[in-house]
Order: sequence, then structure tokens, then C-alpha cells
Amino acid sequence: MRISTSSAAIAALSALAQEHRLAAFRLLVEAGPEGLPAGTVAEHLGMPPSSLSFHLAHLERAGLVAKTRLGRTLIYSARFETVRGLSDYLLENCCGGRTCTDTAAPERLAKGA
Repeated sequence: MRISTSSAAIAALSALAQEHRLAAFRLLVEAGPEGLPAGTVAEHLGMPPSSLSFHLAHLERAGLVAKTRLGRTLIYSARFETVRGLSDYLLENCCGGRTCTDTAAPERLAKGA
């Protein structure tokens, strides 16, 4: 999912701006593209399944996670393309349009440039 508007960026950032959702998302990122069953996520986070479902649905609406059904099990995985899209959107005009190195941008910010 390409993030090309401020409203899409705000939706993604807002979904991550909550302790349980951020923890769930980070766990799914760690799990990689194969994802994890919802029950495993709930167990790792020590969260009731109904609460986790609420948080995962929020992340799914923001395009940050995908859900697939495997029999009766729901598997959730991070949508890495959306995270890349968010990063690209946030850094789109980095360094005034000049090519930046990974270390150049923080140095310029520290100097107030």
C-alpha cells in the first residue's frame, strides 16, 4: 500500500500510537512475512483474544497488517510495503530534494539546516 496522502500517513501513525497495537505490530514484524496466528500473538502479549482482535482490526484498517484464514485460524502478518510507503512519505522531501546519506539528515537537523 503506497502512502501518498497526509490522511493515510496519519491513519498509519495513529494506529501505531497505542501501546498494545505497537507491541502487536512489532511482534508481527519480528515474525516475518509468514506472520503469526492470532492466538499466538495474544499469548505473547498476555492479552485477551477479544482485546487483541480490536487492536489488530485497527492495524488492519490502517493497512499495516494483513489477515489470512487458514482453516479456523486467523494468521496476521505485517504489511512491509505499507511501512516502506509510510517511511517514503515521511522522508519524501528529505534534505531539500538533494540525495541524502543515512547519516547526513540527522547531522543537518542537529545543525538546524
